[in-house]
Amino acid sequence: MAEFKIHSIETSPEGSKEILSGAKKSLGFIPNLFGIMAEAPVALKAYTGLSDAFDNSSLNPTEKQIVLLAASYVNGCNYCMAVHTTVAQMHKVPQDLIDSLRNNKPIADAKLEALRKYALAVTEKRGWLSEDEVNEFLKAGYTKAQALEVVVGIAQKTLSNYINHVVKTPLDDAFAPNKWDKK
Repeated sequence: MAEFKIHSIETSPEGSKEILSGAKKSLGFIPNLFGIMAEAPVALKAYTGLSDAFDNSSLNPTEKQIVLLAASYVNGCNYCMAVHTTVAQMHKVPQDLIDSLRNNKPIADAKLEALRKYALAVTEKRGWLSEDEVNEFLKAGYTKAQALEVVVGIAQKTLSNYINHVVKTPLDDAFAPNKWDKK
């Protein structure tokens, strides 16, 4: 199998240098996924563009992590499950909620469970939801705009999940305590 290089700022193509510099400045390091995506500046720009858009959605930090973890669970992405477990912990998402997402178990909070189920269904069914599935999400208190925002988060995660599968991204030390393997 072809090995993909994990780029540094210095070794990356010109179109990736600014994004890698920004990641290093904000995170203190360049995640392996970014270093690998840097090989194709269009991939890195697409991912960070979707990430920025989803960050600006109306969902709160806990809800965003539910979407990202649910999509990563369905797609079986070991890398993203570890990363977003860490990010969820940084956002003070309760550990029992994180554990539910990592194990594909229901969430006690009915509204958040509706979000989890909707994100799982959108990912599993590639958007081909029944009217009932969409209505259940809306009845839980979410808006039509949020139904679309969830799709943006799933697009972001699907992009990174698939890249991780193709290149077999090694887990960064920063995320190793939350290593995950789909059972």
